[in-house]
Amino acid sequence: MSTPMFASAGLDPRVNPPACGSERDTLLGFLAYQRQTLEAKCAGLDHAAMATRAVPPSTLSLLGLVRHLTDVERFWVRSNLLGQPDPPLYWHEDGHDTDFEHPEATEALVRRSWKAWRKETAFSDAALVQEPLELCVGVGGHGEVSVRWIITHLIEEYSRHNGHADLLRECIDGVVGE
Repeated sequence: MSTPMFASAGLDPRVNPPACGSERDTLLGFLAYQRQTLEAKCAGLDHAAMATRAVPPSTLSLLGLVRHLTDVERFWVRSNLLGQPDPPLYWHEDGHDTDFEHPEATEALVRRSWKAWRKETAFSDAALVQEPLELCVGVGGHGEVSVRWIITHLIEEYSRHNGHADLLRECIDGVVGE
């Protein structure tokens, strides 16, 4: 017996990146595809499933990944590329990362987390279509990085965590996919 590839009617909701687009269109197409993959991995799940931690003692969950990737977008684009002083959303004053800490995962918390993620991805998209790919900015311990590097890093970050999301989702209800 095989398991479904996607939770919604077995259809892949993602849009493939352009096969012959410009460099920027290709990079942003792959970033959009990876974001859509995260959404597909979480589709149809309630708050309890989103907060499920499949491998104790790890705090890794789909909800935690959404929150983590929100701050990844915020860090690289809002804070570093554009130099805005906005702090991370899921960070404790003592410097502790709290994106995977959600002791009471409610429907409202999941909705707020998705809303924050969508706000950051829209903000990132608006900035990344305007800034020259060759523009370099200083990023703390990373030195100088280009907009091209930032986009590529975002793709890498989503790709890595989508692998985690795939395993988490399969543990929750058997749904698997690319």
